Order: sequence, then C-alpha cells, then structure tokens
Amino acid sequence: MRSIERVFWGSLVLLFGVWWATDPGALSSQQTFFQWRDVLMQNTGVIGIGVMSLAMILAVRPVILEPWLGGLDKMFRLHKWLGISGLVLSISHWAIAKAPHWLIDLGLLTRPARGPRVLPDDPVERLFLQQRHLAESVGEWAFYAAVVLIALALIKRFPYNRFVPVHKLLAAAYLVLVFHSVFLLKFSYWTGPAGIAVALLMALGSVAAVMSLLRRRAGRNPVAGHIVGVEHQPVVGVVAIDVELDGTWPGHEAGQFAFLTLPGREGAHPFTIASAWQGDRRLRFIVKGLGDFTRRLPSLLKPGDAVKVEGPYGRFNFDGPARRQIWIGGGIGITPFIARMQALARHRDGRAIDLFHTTAAYDPQAIGRLTHDAAEAGVRLHVLWDERDGRLDLQRIADNVPDWRQADIWFCGPAGFGKSIKQGLAAMGLPEQRFHQELFQMR
Repeated sequence: MRSIERVFWGSLVLLFGVWWATDPGALSSQQTFFQWRDVLMQNTGVIGIGVMSLAMILAVRPVILEPWLGGLDKMFRLHKWLGISGLVLSISHWAIAKAPHWLIDLGLLTRPARGPRVLPDDPVERLFLQQRHLAESVGEWAFYAAVVLIALALIKRFPYNRFVPVHKLLAAAYLVLVFHSVFLLKFSYWTGPAGIAVALLMALGSVAAVMSLLRRRAGRNPVAGHIVGVEHQPVVGVVAIDVELDGTWPGHEAGQFAFLTLPGREGAHPFTIASAWQGDRRLRFIVKGLGDFTRRLPSLLKPGDAVKVEGPYGRFNFDGPARRQIWIGGGIGITPFIARMQALARHRDGRAIDLFHTTAAYDPQAIGRLTHDAAEAGVRLHVLWDERDGRLDLQRIADNVPDWRQADIWFCGPAGFGKSIKQGLAAMGLPEQRFHQELFQMR
C-alpha cells in the first residue's frame, strides 16, 4: 500500500510542480476575479488531464509496472484513486469555468468589457485559438459523460457484466478530453515543463485508450483453453474449475491470479490460481458463489466448455527474507495458500510456516484435502470454524506462534478482516512492510 500511496501523492505533487515551474508568477501576480479564474482553470486542467492519463495507462494492465507498484491488484487500487481524483479535479475545473456565468446571472459580478479579438501572427497559435470554441463544447459533453461513467464504476451494485463494457466508454470520453486539453492549454505552456509533461502523458494515455477500445492489453494476451473438470462443493458454496490450456502459458508463481473468461456474457473475472504450475498446461480455479453469475456456475459449466485465461498477474508470491512465515486465509482466501503448499510439496524452501484458515462453513472433505496438502508441504495448519472455534484474533496467533515478531505475514481474505489484523499487529510492533495482503477488489 505504501508504494501506491507514494505514487498517488507524488503524481499530484509532481503535476502541480511542473505547472508551477512553467508559470511561477501565476499565484502571486493575479488581482482580479477573472485573472484568478484563468489561473485556476489552467492549474486544474493540467493536473486533471495528468491524473486521468495515468489512470488510463494503468487500465491496460502494464505488467512492466507490477514490480514497482506491488502487483496488478495494487495497480487497480491506484487506478481507482487516480480516477476519483481526476473526477474531483474535473468537477472543480468545470465549476471554475461556469462560476462567472452563475455570478453574473445572480447580479454578483459584472461582465467585463471585451475589445475586438486580435488573432496572433503565429499560424499554429492562430489555429489553436480558432479551435477553442469546439474544444470547449465537446469537452463539456465529455465531462458529463465521464462523471456518469465514473459514478457507475463506483456503484458496486451496478452489475459486473454491464460495468465492463460501460467502463470501456471512459476511453472514448478520455480521448475527447485530450482534444479539449490540447486546444485549451495556455499556448505558452507547450514549451515549458507543464506542456512537455502533459504532452507525454496524453500521448501514452491516448495509446492506452485506443488499446482499451480494441480490447488489447500491455503485456499479457489471453490464452484459449477448455474445461476438463468441474467440482461443486455446496457446503462451502464454491466450485472448483480445472482448465487445460490450448496455447502457450508462461507459467505462474503460487499466489498469482488470472482473468478467466467463462461461458456466458459476464466477461473476464479475476480469480486466484489454486494450483502450482507443473508445466502440464493445467490450472485450477476455486470460485466462491458471491454473485448471481458465480452462484450459477455449477449448473452453467461442463467439461469441454471453451474458456480464455489472461495472466498471470500479482506479486502475492511469498518472497521475503524472513525464515518464519504466518499465513492467514479467510474463507475463499485460502486459494493462494493451496497453490503454495502444492509447490512446497515438490520443493521445500526451509521456512517454518503456520497457516490459519478461518471458515464460516465446515466441509470435512475440503478440510481433509487441506490437511493433506499442509502435511505434504510441512506447514502447520490451524483450522478455525467460526461456529466451533470463534473468530481468529491476535492473541490466538501469538499463542500458537510465539516467534511471530520474526515472521512475514501473508493474508488473503475479506478486506475488513485483513485491515483489523494488520492494524493490530502494527500496534504490537510488527513493521508494516512485513504484512502482505492481496487487494482483490478490481472496482
């Protein structure tokens, strides 16, 4: 989390900095309302299109950035923050543009007298000036569209199968806003740091927007495959899906995830890969029935169905210098640990590992498999059934693992549960960088 927080705030500060470096006297030399309005319009415009460009770049899943940002799950969280900040800046930009009209209509401001417009001698600057009205008009409508589309993206109840195609329309709105920004950025800025930075970001963002509209990705291409097995586990409400890939798969580390496209119109969903890579083109996904689509999977899927798999993604890979690890898998969050135990059964890494698995529903068959996997991997397993054992708390962890302060903690499960565990351990002295959590919320 720290890395994406630094990138987020650093991006805002850097964009403000390049704007200020381009026009250092802007904040000290303005006197009238309209002068301040022009300054704030340029300021919010530069920062706004900058963060929207960064959000658009992250939307195409550039795997090259995963090591720097901690995985695609963290990148999507950053994408969300940048999108929200872009929305706030866009609304501010729009309100600043409209404010004089509102104040004049209310009689609180007098419309300034304007002389005849004199076109500049520079033909390029003249062209930019002539396109201002069109850029203002289309930019306003693109802003309205972006507000609606971002709002829909933030409403979790908006169905996922509708969210995906609707969200792609943001790429088209972004391209219109790029056109708006090109012709309304102060012409003198183009030769300064702000113009260079904005031009670079808009160029990269425009490429990403076109890729998004064409359903292209920056790094991973979907691999075709077919289902070879479907196992419904009704007690815990999950379905295990075994897939055989028809194309080339680059291999994956235990703990990584992939986007799986199943029969139906739901589109690609991210699921953790619940099997270690053995070079046999086989992958297993264990899917919890949390929504209408996933609850229908047991009756929807059958062997032979065609699927697509895009990945792998993520940095939840159990790396770290500590020789002691504590794993916490809440509910369906057990899946990355299943894959890791399968990998350790083949090649031990010499670490001492305790796995705490908390579950609201107890399936003896599933727990039997988990117990077998743990024994094969040399992992000490602690199963906590809520009805029988209560919730997992910090004291229980400390009692079972006395040397927990020397451990790396790997958590996968409900976000709120993870946050409470992380805060509690931090209060007891665990360094924040030793707590690893998958932020498995893609919207």
